[in-house]
Amino acid sequence: MGFAEEHRKWVEEHISRRTGERRGRLKRGHGHGERMFLEKVWWAMMGHLNDLHPEYEVLDWRSRLYFVDFVWKPGQVKFAFEVKGYGPHVQNTDRTRYRQELNRETYLQIAGYRVVAIPYDDLEVSPELTITLLRPLLMPYLALRLEEKEEFSRLERDILRIAVRSNGCIRPVDLVKVLGIDKRTAIKGLSLLCNKGKFSPIVLEKSGRVCRYEYKHSFKDDQLW
Repeated sequence: MGFAEEHRKWVEEHISRRTGERRGRLKRGHGHGERMFLEKVWWAMMGHLNDLHPEYEVLDWRSRLYFVDFVWKPGQVKFAFEVKGYGPHVQNTDRTRYRQELNRETYLQIAGYRVVAIPYDDLEVSPELTITLLRPLLMPYLALRLEEKEEFSRLERDILRIAVRSNGCIRPVDLVKVLGIDKRTAIKGLSLLCNKGKFSPIVLEKSGRVCRYEYKHSFKDDQLW
């Protein structure tokens, strides 16, 4: 199923579960910028809209209701994504509204959300930049969800975490230094993860020996969910 059809069903499903202002806000607030973010960035990375909630309602410290463009809740973690255009958020604002915006973001952090601002202009001219920035931010949480669904030994979990922090590439000597294990144990752990499809060995052409292992992080892998 393509993005347009999946997006239509996704919006209709959320509308059907809401009433009153929550329903009206979704109909009014889910506009061009939000759709661009979904199509050019989120769908391009994930291939689905699972665990993503549009126009998500949050009560602030004064018990006043306001809405976040998107909230992503894969398990215990909570991300708040706000699509921000220069005009409404900077050029056409006043000091009071600007202060309120900053306080709102601080409160979201207090409430346990990781707040991510998405520049509207980047969605129009360079969505690849947004994807490049979001991937290393989201990848550790996707890796943890993977661990929850599959059985890994303690060594394998440690290797996965190290690989995520190392941008996906790792050598046996890295594990020797970080984990304090011998090289044979490191190679065995990496080989087991290769068999489970989580790493690919990178072989030197001249010697035919494995020089490093690459973590196969896929944002479209349904097993992550």
